[in-house]
Amino acid sequence: MKTSSAKAKGRRFQQEIRDILLETFKELEPDDIRSTSMGASGEDLLLSPAARKLIPFAIEAKNQETTSVWQWMKQAEENANGHIPIVVFTRNRSKNYAVLEFEQLVGLLEEMNKLKNK
Repeated sequence: MKTSSAKAKGRRFQQEIRDILLETFKELEPDDIRSTSMGASGEDLLLSPAARKLIPFAIEAKNQETTSVWQWMKQAEENANGHIPIVVFTRNRSKNYAVLEFEQLVGLLEEMNKLKNK
């Protein structure tokens, strides 16, 4: 696959994730979540302060046929800036998946349970 095709594939996936998040959090404006340019350093989706309150993640998006989860998580952790690093990934004709540190997942479940029991 040509580099330009691979970057376009990645860009489309970042935009798909952005669109799903905007559809989920209807109180956000379209410019609250921006897809970064391919090759830019840092998070793949830039979140406004309003979006960050709802989405505590530093999102690394990967649309690749082969997986390198350890490498992807390292990249997400390096770009997290104090937020929860998460990798959202897919491949052709596949569902979207997400990976995060298990302790972070447990913490999120704990918070959800506290809110549920208020």
